Amino acid sequence: MEILKVIVDWINDPDLNVPRIFWLHGQAGKGKSAIAHTIAMQYKNAGGLGSCFCFARDRLSERREEKMLSNIVRDLANCDPAFQRAVVGALKEDNTLKATNDVMQQWEKLLKPLSKVSGGRVGNVVVVIDALDESGPKESREHILEVLTKAASLPSNFRILLTSRPLADIMRVLYHVQHVKAVSLDKVPAERDIHMYVSKKLDDQPDIGAVEINEIVLRADGLFEWARLACEWIGSDTAGETVKERFYDLMVPTSREGTTLLDEMYVTVLKSVVVKREKPLARFRSLMRQILYTLEPLPMGALHAMRMHFPQEDDRFNVVLILNHMGSLLSGVTDHKSPIRLLHSSFHDFLTDQSRSGDYFVGESDIQADLAVVSLCVLYGGLCFNICGLESSFLLNSDVPDLAERVKAKIPSHLSYSSLFWAKHLEATKFDPTLAGHVKNILGNERILFWFEVLSLLGVLGNAVYALSSAARWSQVSK
Repeated sequence: MEILKVIVDWINDPDLNVPRIFWLHGQAGKGKSAIAHTIAMQYKNAGGLGSCFCFARDRLSERREEKMLSNIVRDLANCDPAFQRAVVGALKEDNTLKATNDVMQQWEKLLKPLSKVSGGRVGNVVVVIDALDESGPKESREHILEVLTKAASLPSNFRILLTSRPLADIMRVLYHVQHVKAVSLDKVPAERDIHMYVSKKLDDQPDIGAVEINEIVLRADGLFEWARLACEWIGSDTAGETVKERFYDLMVPTSREGTTLLDEMYVTVLKSVVVKREKPLARFRSLMRQILYTLEPLPMGALHAMRMHFPQEDDRFNVVLILNHMGSLLSGVTDHKSPIRLLHSSFHDFLTDQSRSGDYFVGESDIQADLAVVSLCVLYGGLCFNICGLESSFLLNSDVPDLAERVKAKIPSHLSYSSLFWAKHLEATKFDPTLAGHVKNILGNERILFWFEVLSLLGVLGNAVYALSSAARWSQVSK
């Protein structure tokens, strides 16, 4: 609550020399994204001009770092006619700006000139950039950090709220920049806010009173994500256990050394979900490996459809065996049409670090080869002539009135995913004759034309160039 007030005061500060950037940093689980999204929603509901852009680890394939500024410019143009006119003018002067992925060019020719339009506005322009640390490897954010160091040139009514974990490259660039107000969430007491949160989440549990709530808050030790997980787990409906018994299990001091409180919470939750026997653990690791290394989040049905093509028979199981019990750690579990996503990036870090996750460690193993095989098998069984049943081949896609509905009905998520990403998984593997046979089954006959058609219907026919070039390079190893 105190941080929200500090940020609101910073946004409304009339001082011409106020820092243009408020950088809120802190460790995973501290509530950075909750604060960022609260500010964005409050400002939007108040009718303010702004934009909110969020990075996400499970969307790295979209190369969102190249789209950040263009999306911000679009949002501002949609909110304000003056901005809109300025955007149109800039595009008339340089038509290449419509498609450029050059962040520095977007800054110099779009956002920086357009920001001058805000000079006559009453009120401030607020841009929220959440989770910069999840943009990918440090190389992916070099230009973004360079742009942020230039933000002092923005008009005095521009405000950029930035959140991230304190990664070395971000700290090195931003920490001592004069126009950046850096605030560490790790140093902000959160006990009162966590107490309010826990009280609200568990107010319908008769066995949890003031004493128990205080113990949960004490154990949370300032971590909102720990408190969320604890509330989800205590209030879950599992057979053979009472709410009070789950509370007591949570309060037992752990004997594991060298782990964080959040890791202990993950272990506690996973122990209740996945029994430590060989088959359940193997299935958990296999499914989580699929979820972590697919390049785009998929709904439960698509994950299951692809899993049925995994090369190893032990990997071909019904995903609900695991997913139905993972609601406190994954989103999309109860709504089968929504993509399955990790609820917090710290869970990814936990699973992929064997020293932290132990029996629940999820390594990359052969998942890229498996996903390449799976994608090619899905294409082999799913591609067909005129997949959407179009009455005429002489019409442009844009002239088919119900094309979007047909695509949605006829091209399921797992077929769409396989069409888009089989080559990316392929290039991440070593050459293998069996895998090469799967590639030939698609590219060596009429199915390549059916694949072109699917890409066209999805609006990404240009992706075929990259995919075919990548497959050609991969195949050269065999010669």
